[in-house]
Amino acid sequence: MRLWLAEQQRQSLAAAAAIHLQWFADDNEADGRTEPPTEHKLQRLREEGQVVKSQELTGALTLLLPALMLLFLAPSMLRTCVDMIRFFFLRVTELDPTKDGIVASAFFNYLARLALPILAVAVFSAIFSNIVQTGFLFTTKPLVPDLTKMIPKVGQYFTRTLFSVDGLFNFFKSIIKMAIIGSVAFFLIRADINKLINLQKASLWIGLGTVASLAIRMLIISALLMLIIAIPDYMFQRWRFRERNKMSRQELKEEMRMYEADPQIQSRIRSRFRDLLRQNIAVTVPRADVVVTNPTHLAVALEYRPGMAGPMVSAMGADEMAARIREIAGENGVPLVEDKPLAWALYRETSVGDIIPEAYFTAVAAILSKVYAINELRKARSMSA
Repeated sequence: MRLWLAEQQRQSLAAAAAIHLQWFADDNEADGRTEPPTEHKLQRLREEGQVVKSQELTGALTLLLPALMLLFLAPSMLRTCVDMIRFFFLRVTELDPTKDGIVASAFFNYLARLALPILAVAVFSAIFSNIVQTGFLFTTKPLVPDLTKMIPKVGQYFTRTLFSVDGLFNFFKSIIKMAIIGSVAFFLIRADINKLINLQKASLWIGLGTVASLAIRMLIISALLMLIIAIPDYMFQRWRFRERNKMSRQELKEEMRMYEADPQIQSRIRSRFRDLLRQNIAVTVPRADVVVTNPTHLAVALEYRPGMAGPMVSAMGADEMAARIREIAGENGVPLVEDKPLAWALYRETSVGDIIPEAYFTAVAAILSKVYAINELRKARSMSA
C-alpha cells in the first residue's frame, strides 16, 4: 500500500512539473485555419501595416552604423569636447547662465556638433532597415484608435509571451544574445587585460584611448554578430507571419467569390471570346499573304501591304485555332508554308496586329517572295489556259 501511494505521489508531481507541448501550439487548427494566406489577404494585411519584420535586423543596423560613424568621427568629436570644456572653464567666472544668452547658444552649438551626426545616422539606419525588409510602406491605419485593443488581456498576453512558439523562440534568442555579448566582452577584455591593469600608470589620454578603443571594438563586433542572428530571425518571423494568418476553407471560398467571377460567367466570357476570334479569323485569314505553320500545332497568318513598316501578324493560334486558320486558308487559297522555328518564334514574340520583329524580316521576305512567285505563275497559267 505504501509503495502504491508513493508511486501515485511521484506521478502527480511529475505531471504537475511537466510542461505540455500543446501549450505552445497555435489556435489555427482548432479554428479550422489550415490553408496558407492568399496574395489578396497578404495585400490587405500590408495595407493595414502588418508586414514581416525582424526587430533584430533593425536593432543590429541601428547599432552598427552609428558605431562605425562614431569610430570615424572620434578624433573630431574629441577635439570638439576639448574645445567645449576649454570654452566653459575659461569663462566660468565671467558669464552668468541666467543673463548671458551666449551660454545657451554655445551649449546647443556644441551639442549639435557632437550629437547630430550620430543621431542622423541612427535615424537613417532605422529607416533603411525597415525599407529593406518591407519596402516603402506608408499607411495610417495602425494609428486609427481601436478601443478593443485598449482593454488589457493579461492572461492572453502571458500565454502568448511565455507559452507559445514565439515566446520559446524569443527566450532562446535572448540567451544566445546574452552569450554573444558576454563572450565578446570576455575575450576582448582578456586580450587587453595587461593594458587595462597598467592604466593606473598611464596618462589620461592613453587611458581614454585604450578604453574607447575597447568599447568601440566591442560595439562593432557585437553588432556584426547580431546582424548574423537577424537572418534566421527574419526567416522565423516570415514563417510565423504566414502561420498566424492562415485561412479556413470557408474564407478561401468567400475570397474567390469576391475577387473572381462565377465559373459559369467565366465560361460564357471564354465562349464569347472564342466566337469573336472565329469571326475575326474568318475576315483576316483570307486577306493574309501566307500562313506559317508548325505544321500541326501552330499557325501564324502574315499580311503585307505597301506602306506597312513590315509584314503584320493578322491571325495566330494553336491546336484547334491553328486547325481552323489552316482550314480557312485552304478554302481561300492562302498558301501554307511549313517553318517550325519561324512559327514558334512568331507565336512567342508577337501578338495579332503586331509588325514582326526585324530579326525575322529576311526569313519572312524569302517566304513571301516564293509565294508571290508562285502566285504569278498561277496567274500566268490561268491566263494562258
